[in-house]
Amino acid sequence: MIRYYVYVLYSQKDGKLYIGLTTNLKKRLLEHARGDVYSTKHRRYLKLIHYEYFINRFDAEARETFLKSGYGHRQLKEILKRTLL
Repeated sequence: MIRYYVYVLYSQKDGKLYIGLTTNLKKRLLEHARGDVYSTKHRRYLKLIHYEYFINRFDAEARETFLKSGYGHRQLKEILKRTLL
């Protein structure tokens, strides 16, 4: 069974969040840490602050899209407000 992870990284450099989707969370985090991911290579160092696990790709993609939307991003910040202090 393929697993899908929607994850949230916090950039210690600029205080912004990065939201992504992967089937291999450990490998993807290593790619971010090495600077292999174009959209985050200039925002290192990144910290994993939240992830969600799905068994259905469509559910994972829908969740990622929602979290990247304005309302979803605000909701995520509210949920993680103590983490982001």
